[in-house]
Amino acid sequence: MTRYIRRAACFCALLLVALLVNATRVQVFEARSYDDNPANRRSSIARYSQPRGNILVGGRAVTGSQDSDGRLRYERTYRKGPLYAPVTGFASQLYGTTFLEHTEDGILSGADPMLSAFPLWNDFTRSRSPGGNVVTTLDADAQEAAYAGLAGRKGAVAAVEPSSGRILALVSSPSYDPGVLSGNGAVAKRSWVGLNEDPDRPMLNRAIRQTYPPGSTFKVVTAAAALDAGVVTDVDEPTDSPDPYTLPGTRTSLVNAATGCEDASVRAAFEWSCNTVFARLGVRVGVADMAATAAGFGFNDQGLGIPFSVAESTFDVSVDKAQLALSSIGQYNTRATPLQMAMVSAAVANGGQLRAPYLVERTTRSSGTTVATSGTRPVRQAMHPSTAVRLKELMEGVVREGTGTNAAIPGATVGGKTGTAQHGVGNSGTPYAWFISWAQGERDLEPKVAVAVVVEDAEADRGEISGGGDAAPIARAVMEAVLRS
Repeated sequence: MTRYIRRAACFCALLLVALLVNATRVQVFEARSYDDNPANRRSSIARYSQPRGNILVGGRAVTGSQDSDGRLRYERTYRKGPLYAPVTGFASQLYGTTFLEHTEDGILSGADPMLSAFPLWNDFTRSRSPGGNVVTTLDADAQEAAYAGLAGRKGAVAAVEPSSGRILALVSSPSYDPGVLSGNGAVAKRSWVGLNEDPDRPMLNRAIRQTYPPGSTFKVVTAAAALDAGVVTDVDEPTDSPDPYTLPGTRTSLVNAATGCEDASVRAAFEWSCNTVFARLGVRVGVADMAATAAGFGFNDQGLGIPFSVAESTFDVSVDKAQLALSSIGQYNTRATPLQMAMVSAAVANGGQLRAPYLVERTTRSSGTTVATSGTRPVRQAMHPSTAVRLKELMEGVVREGTGTNAAIPGATVGGKTGTAQHGVGNSGTPYAWFISWAQGERDLEPKVAVAVVVEDAEADRGEISGGGDAAPIARAVMEAVLRS
């Protein structure tokens, strides 16, 4: 009898060991697969069981959380949602997250182990820390000035601090309220369909995810390449440029919207945006040097993140001389985001050094203690310092007496460059109006802000002056806001 009891006990022990092994397999080794299973609602319930951390601008939260009394308890709310949508993105219980809500989700949701003093304990108890906060680099006044300046027109504004790379404004228009997507009910579903079917594409972040032909604003890059390569040694010497200019190897004539471009100096051609002079300069510089200078400014960089990804700005390196001529005036296949063109202006303002742009200053726990900071940002030399000095002079001339006088700010030093980008079949579309600039207050030791503005549906003549008429006043308002602060 004792033998049978012993056998039964051993069998029960084996069953217990098997049960423990299987429980360990399920709870430890296969826990992630069960957590990620769409049929498992426990992770979603846990995720929305507490308020989400906030995104801060100028020390104030532009996001919040509200109790919905549902199973997915807390829904995301937004203060001035359309104004900050290109930065915050949305956090939806149905459609996931975008932009800062996505890249900083671990901090905001409380899942990041750095938020806990005892991260291993959280893993053991399957609990979450309170959501942390994300402190942005944005200047609230500059953001509002950019949004008000676009006034609902299609376009975008990007502003950065040249010496650091801090993004001070990032606006896309038309915009939308991300709060309408936060829940999981019929309202969120209808809003999602409506936003995606809207022909104006309000959820498109035009500041970082849309590339445009930069038009004459790209002449800053061409001028830098010509000066660095020694093709131009004196910006006041005549350039022996014809008007019109026949593109190499073709019978196509390139003309100017401005007058007085024949044999114009680089200074005069820059101030009045002579296409013929800069197209010919690009050909003289050559593809290799033009491409190298463009790359120094950030073109053809596929890895730019701020922290969310930015569309690649491109300068085509597989071009013949005629195509190179057009590329050198910001046409053909040359494409740029507004953020990229703000980087071009910032490099000029910062003595030729380009600081990588960034949007998150630091992340904190709910108590306010810092979790992580942006740290040291990489820097690249976009051009020789002497070239940057001459380009600053040229850009100042554009604002003082050229096509960018609408950007002038009393008591401040302002440099700029207008641009009009042709597009559409046979260039039949309304030109995009561009303006890039930088500004330095009279008490500042260095330029404080660099701005790029693009207006898609500009109401102006089809000439270079439209960038000064439509986009320059917006840039001026943004620069004034930064200088005041």
